[in-house]
Amino acid sequence: MSEETEKLLSKTPLYDYYKRKAVKLIDFGGWALPIQFTKLAEEHQAVREHAGMFDVSHMGEIMVQGEQVADWLNKLVTNDVQAMKVNQAQYNTMTNEAGGTLDDLLLFKFSDTRFLVTPNAANTEKIYKWMESHKEKSITIENVSNSYGLIALQGPKAERILTTMTQTDLSILKSYSFFPSEKFGDIEDVIVARTGYTGEDGFELYVSWHQTQQLWDKLLKAGAYHGLKECGLGARDTLRLEAGMSLYGHELTEEISPLEGGVGFAVKVDKKDTFIGQEALRNQKKIGLKRVSRGFELIEKGIARNNYPVLNSEGEIIGTVTSGTQSPTLGKSIGMMLIDKEHAAFDHKIWIQVRKKQLEARITKKDWLKNREKKKEGM
Repeated sequence: MSEETEKLLSKTPLYDYYKRKAVKLIDFGGWALPIQFTKLAEEHQAVREHAGMFDVSHMGEIMVQGEQVADWLNKLVTNDVQAMKVNQAQYNTMTNEAGGTLDDLLLFKFSDTRFLVTPNAANTEKIYKWMESHKEKSITIENVSNSYGLIALQGPKAERILTTMTQTDLSILKSYSFFPSEKFGDIEDVIVARTGYTGEDGFELYVSWHQTQQLWDKLLKAGAYHGLKECGLGARDTLRLEAGMSLYGHELTEEISPLEGGVGFAVKVDKKDTFIGQEALRNQKKIGLKRVSRGFELIEKGIARNNYPVLNSEGEIIGTVTSGTQSPTLGKSIGMMLIDKEHAAFDHKIWIQVRKKQLEARITKKDWLKNREKKKEGM
């Protein structure tokens, strides 16, 4: 990446740190971010076996407040906001009138009148404008993305590492819950959420933008004994793919509904509050999906990348690869695809056009990590 291009990119609070360490940066959705610090496989395995730390400060944060804010949010998202308790997080999607996915995001409930919405980096401005265009008089919406840095500490030793830095009992924090204001030395008001994007236990730490570097350094020091590694975007992608987690722009787009994209668990078509896209999604469910998201494993050697065609035995295109990689944990090539429902039976053979070759593969569930755990238990 040229210096001219880099100057035009948005920078996280760790940008100067990256430059001092001579970490190679790439253009990721308009942000200057590291693809890796050392070797991708090493960073990946550190998260699976010990712990890894990611700078995800490019993600968005939008604060919404108002007496009827839960009712209002429930009309914009597919999951049931009314089911949330205080200090609980919820995975969600926003859809357009046709049921296409505007974004997948997390909601954090601080109180009955205050929520934090966290969209994907590339969608922050789109989601902010969408929310503003549907704003009710009693609601206030503020894009506070420039106020927060965000560090993801992930892996089986994440709790052990973070426990050394606080007096709070982190073991009582359940998955998809959060502490709204924690202190780490002289770093105050850190939101500690038991959430992540790797398939492992871990935390996401929302910290003041100007104290992000300070918290990063503290975590590195605390985690040195436990095998903590700094991790880049490359490991983040292979980890989430092994965990079967959808990525916006791949499994989910404005042309792909959350039902089609594999996150139907976050769609409550029969909830009391009518939301934008509800009718379209209800019809999809009633009539039956014409295409679905599935996992696959290549039988032949190779890697199937995004947008590669998926074929049946007659050579007809029946789907498209949405994500693909060589799995460091499994030692095989895996991926996800959007495929015609009539051809989507598990264990069926398919072929993927990888450059000039058609490579044989089989359709799988996205439970690669669960299968790994079963194998461990049987050893």
